[in-house]
Amino acid sequence: MLTKRHLLKAAALLAVAPGLPLRAAADSSITSESHKPKSLLAGVQPITVAERQARVARAQALMQKSGIDAIVLEPGAAMLYFTGIRWWRSERLTCVVIPRRGELAVVTPFFEEPSVRESMTFGDDVRTWNEHESPFERVAGVMKDRGFKSGVIGLEATVRWFVADGVRDALPAFTLESADPVTRGCRMIKSPAELALMKTANEITLAAYGMVYEQLRPGMTPADVNQLMREAQAGFGGQGVWTMALFGEGSAYPHGTDQPQQIREGQVVLMDCGCSVEGYQSDISRTFVYGEPSKKQRKIWQLVREGQDVAFAAAKIGATAGSVDDAVRAFYLKNGFGPDYRLPGLSHRTGHGIGMEGHEPVNFVRGEETRLAPGMCFSNEPGLYLPGEFGVRIEDCLYMTEDGPEWFTVPPSSLESPLGRLG
Repeated sequence: MLTKRHLLKAAALLAVAPGLPLRAAADSSITSESHKPKSLLAGVQPITVAERQARVARAQALMQKSGIDAIVLEPGAAMLYFTGIRWWRSERLTCVVIPRRGELAVVTPFFEEPSVRESMTFGDDVRTWNEHESPFERVAGVMKDRGFKSGVIGLEATVRWFVADGVRDALPAFTLESADPVTRGCRMIKSPAELALMKTANEITLAAYGMVYEQLRPGMTPADVNQLMREAQAGFGGQGVWTMALFGEGSAYPHGTDQPQQIREGQVVLMDCGCSVEGYQSDISRTFVYGEPSKKQRKIWQLVREGQDVAFAAAKIGATAGSVDDAVRAFYLKNGFGPDYRLPGLSHRTGHGIGMEGHEPVNFVRGEETRLAPGMCFSNEPGLYLPGEFGVRIEDCLYMTEDGPEWFTVPPSSLESPLGRLG
C-alpha cells in the first residue's frame, strides 16, 4: 500500500543516519516531482443512505425515550451526520427538523431549494420561505403537520441564539431543551463504516508526516512546514486540511505562538495536523528533534511516549473517561511533573473525543464520569511542556472495541524513529 511504502522509505532513511531527521537536498522544492503524493482514497466507501436512515430511526427512538418531540439541526456536522446535506450557515436559516415520528423536513430559503435538493440523500419534504417571511413559521408548520400541538423541541448544541429565539416565538406551546441526549447518543458510538473513514483519514495524515519529515531543513519557518504538510495531506486525498508547526521554545505553547521561529540544529519541532475523509477527522501530533537530541529532550520525549501507553492501558471498557486522565497525571507526578495541570507538566486534558468534528464529547479529562464503551473514539495526547525551553506532544487516536482500545495509528517507538506506523 502506498502509505506503508512512504513510511518504510522514511524508516530506511532514518536507519542510514540514526538520530538525525530526514533532510531534503538543498535545491529541493515543495512542488518537486519526488515529493508529490498520490491519493489514498481508492476503495473508500462513503456513508450509505441506509446508514443515515438508520441514524434518523435511532434518533427518533432516543427522542421517545428522552421525552423530546423533535430536534432542530443547523448546517454542520450533525446535519451532515443524519442527512448527508452539506450546507453552510448564514443569516438566512437553513435547518433540518427531525420529529419524533414521521419524515424529517428541511427548511430553506426559496432560492436555495434547488441546491439543497441536490445535496439531499433522502427525504422529500422541503419547505421554503421568501425574504419577507419567517423561516420559523415553516418550522412550526412541520410540527403541526406531524401532529404535535405542544411538547419539547431539542436544539443541537451549536444552534445559534437567533434560531433558538425564533423557534421559541413561533412555537410558544413548546419548551426548548438540549438535543444532546439524542445527538450525542447517536454520534458518540461510531459504526464500522465510520471507523473505516477515520482510519483512512489517519493514514493520510501519517503518510504526509513521513513525506514532510524527509524535507525538514535548517532555516524553515512554521509557514514553510505548514505548507509542506497541507500539500502532502491534500495530495494523499485529505480534505479540510489543518496544520500547526512549532519550533524550539515555541513548542512549549500547546496551541502556538506568534514568536518568530526557524528550524535550527538541536531544536524541537512539534507538529499537530489533521484532515478529513467524507467528513471524518484525523488528529496526529509528532515531535522531532532536528539534529542530535539532548539528554533532556530524549528524557521528556520518552516520558510523553510512556504517558501514551499509560493512557492506553487505563482506557478499559467500563472505566470512566476521567480515570484515563487521572492515570497519566499520577504517572507524570511520580516523574516530577505537575501536580495537576501545573507547569512544567501536562497543562491540558489527556485526550478528546473525535469523529466528524476534531473535538467531540467526551474527553479524557478529570471528573468526566462517562464510561467507555465500544465505538467511542479519542485522541491520546499527554504532552509535557517546559516553559522557556520546549514542549513534546505525541498524539495518536484510538477507538474502543469490546476488548479495549485499538490504535488508528501506532505511536512511534523512539525519538530515532519518530513517525509511527499504521494500526
